[in-house]
Amino acid sequence: MRESTIKEKVRKWLGEMSAHARNELLPFWLDRCMDREFGGYITHFDASGVDTGENEKSLIAQSRTLYSLSLASRYGYYTDRCLDMARQGFKFLETAMWDHQHEGYYWTVHRDGSTKCDKKILYGHSFAIYALCEFFLASGEKRALSQAERVFDLIQIHASDLRFGGYYEMFERDWTLSGPGPAGGDRKTLDVHMHLMEAFTNLVRSSAKELHRRRLTEIISLLKDRMFRMESGTGVSQFTRDWEQAPQIKFDIVWGWDRFPDQGQKSNPLDNTSYGHNVEFAWLLWEALEVLGFDNNFYDKITNNAFEHALRYGIDQEYGGVFVEGSHEGPATDLEKEFWQQAELLNGLLSAHLHWHDDRYLAAYENVHKFVMEKMINHEVGEWWPLLTREGKPIWTHMSHSWKVNYHTIRAAVRCCDLLEQVFNTL
Repeated sequence: MRESTIKEKVRKWLGEMSAHARNELLPFWLDRCMDREFGGYITHFDASGVDTGENEKSLIAQSRTLYSLSLASRYGYYTDRCLDMARQGFKFLETAMWDHQHEGYYWTVHRDGSTKCDKKILYGHSFAIYALCEFFLASGEKRALSQAERVFDLIQIHASDLRFGGYYEMFERDWTLSGPGPAGGDRKTLDVHMHLMEAFTNLVRSSAKELHRRRLTEIISLLKDRMFRMESGTGVSQFTRDWEQAPQIKFDIVWGWDRFPDQGQKSNPLDNTSYGHNVEFAWLLWEALEVLGFDNNFYDKITNNAFEHALRYGIDQEYGGVFVEGSHEGPATDLEKEFWQQAELLNGLLSAHLHWHDDRYLAAYENVHKFVMEKMINHEVGEWWPLLTREGKPIWTHMSHSWKVNYHTIRAAVRCCDLLEQVFNTL
């Protein structure tokens, strides 16, 4: 493509994404999610954006909404309004979700703040750190940073595996390790450790403390050496405590399994990888290395392989968009289109273009951007459909629940606008 043609396209993409963020996506949440009666956020909405009345507030949804509002404020989107709403979310985490007896956050509470599930789940605590730091960066509220550091310390005390490295993930209320199998006490997952890297990155960005830097450095090495296959650049989902690959099973406290309600393990439990996770890991790794001041070229082999795998197998050249998952060394096996993989490829492909200046990534971005704008976004309401057929027809129609909130969509929209401006300025 001629440079002038590329610039015209980038300008068009930026205009579309900016209009979506400012006129559709953020207004969807700003107009709906504040719980003015009990505090915190309402996060369950149907296809029309109407509150379903679900009597649950989860740590994951409350933290992600706090993060998203703080990020939007920090990037200049509805700055004061987003920050005011973020303060309410921070207060709800403090008053309703914190366990004052055993410390840590409850997994879920009822809408009025009374405890529903008192387990301590590391996945949720990773997002608490991520969100608290983002709120600190947006507001300067030192109590938020202090709380993030407190949660980090709890994780080191209760969740660190001092024998094999990494972190245990599933605990009872008193931080007793949960049982094996579906209870999750004998497993370690890529998902949790990748989000800990993300959380520790924001913590280092906020605190600049040496301990936080060391733990971030350790988890980067662990992800690279234990959880990703260097030759394919693809992540392995589940492991035993001593880092043997384990079949991907369904946990009692689940994420990513709501599409498979009757299965105890996936049909291809040892040969499946997520294009969304692989590319998300790559661009989050670049952010972590930048915060640490490390040379990210040292990791080019694994990040390049992650993107090459996604370009070859993950992007649908016929209908557009990103497939859910597939084999480590072969084509996609799940051809449906889920919202969050689209969001992470949008983020990652622009980051890859800025990193390597390879126009193939802009061509792939154009593919995914077009699919998102034409198929994935419910423009009448403002949020993204959760799951589509390969061709782009809605399978699920809710706009949000505890697992499908706003973290992927708002982050992608806000960051892509920033990244597209950077791309435009390099052309």
